[in-house]
Amino acid sequence: MYTEDTWITTPVTAELLRGALDLERTEHGVLPHRLPAWARAQCADGQLAMAESQPSGVRLVFRTRATAVELETLPTKRVYTGAPPRPDGVYDLLVDGRLAGQASVPGGNTLTIDMAAGTAEQRPGPPGTLHFAGLPDGVKDVEIWLPHNETTELVALRTDAPVEPAPDRGRRVWLHHGSSISHGSDAASPTTTWPALAASLGGVELVNLGLGGSALLDPFTARTMRDTPADLISVKIGINLVNTDLMRLRAFAPAVHGFLDTIREGHPTTPLLVVSPILCPIHENTPGPSAPDLTALGAGRLRFRAAGDPAERASGKLTLGVIRDELARIVAQRAAQDPDLHHLDGRDLYGEADAAELPLPDRLHPDAATHRRIGERFAELAFTGDGAFR
Repeated sequence: MYTEDTWITTPVTAELLRGALDLERTEHGVLPHRLPAWARAQCADGQLAMAESQPSGVRLVFRTRATAVELETLPTKRVYTGAPPRPDGVYDLLVDGRLAGQASVPGGNTLTIDMAAGTAEQRPGPPGTLHFAGLPDGVKDVEIWLPHNETTELVALRTDAPVEPAPDRGRRVWLHHGSSISHGSDAASPTTTWPALAASLGGVELVNLGLGGSALLDPFTARTMRDTPADLISVKIGINLVNTDLMRLRAFAPAVHGFLDTIREGHPTTPLLVVSPILCPIHENTPGPSAPDLTALGAGRLRFRAAGDPAERASGKLTLGVIRDELARIVAQRAAQDPDLHHLDGRDLYGEADAAELPLPDRLHPDAATHRRIGERFAELAFTGDGAFR
């Protein structure tokens, strides 16, 4: 067994992290963020604050001879009033690129969300420690992917041999922005969200700006993408604009143009792929907002319904069908002057046949099997053949 004298404690610094754009020092340690501080200061929305602090795609990466690794963290876990308990977030351990272990940290802070009342309450809790032992001897690259769905403060990294930052493998960097589906909602683990799967299959380094409930064409997100180094860029736009009922058709097209214009200020010739929404039957022809199905919630199940009226499309309310048509039109218009701009219909990733076989369990979010399917299809359509990222 290892004693306190055996362990080497290494400070968690930006050099050991990938996928994070900012690192905040806290009372307990450091908190990775996926939006920089200046961007966070421009929006006081609690949903965005929760989403960007959940480290989807963020991983500790280091080189070491260690055969045992401990990571002490302080997670923040979500509890939805009336819904079944959520499982603890999963940490994936990779050794030289291969999955070598999984673990969870119990305890931590608790954020209780009452969707019916629209309230949230946070209660503090203690840190916890995960332990990986029996790693192969010899120098190796170790990655610890943080839970994609739990805000995670990093308290201490302990190993039984020294660590150093892993060398750059020279792989292309893929910067992706999308909704909770891109964030990884209901995926089984952080390396099995569809962007992480696609990145692995495509042999690229992922920076995931999938922000649950917050893919809303925010200017600060576009400026963040403009300023983030990347070799490949994609934006998946649509579902959050519908389920928040944020804007009408008149505002949508100029907002998309502005978002793309801002990205192009920093990446004028980078391959840029615009992806429309996957199939979501409740919002194909019915506008938002999305609302919790209180009947299902009363029975202990979390499901959503479309609270809009199809007749409201005449007044400019957005549906997924309207958004797909507009995105295809906008990309075709811009591509005449921008040959590195591409379009992908989200129904090629998940369409009607997929919905019949693998329906969205809560009517909005894919399950683990569907994440795998979407990731594999994206990799095939984007990284091979005539794909935008070939």
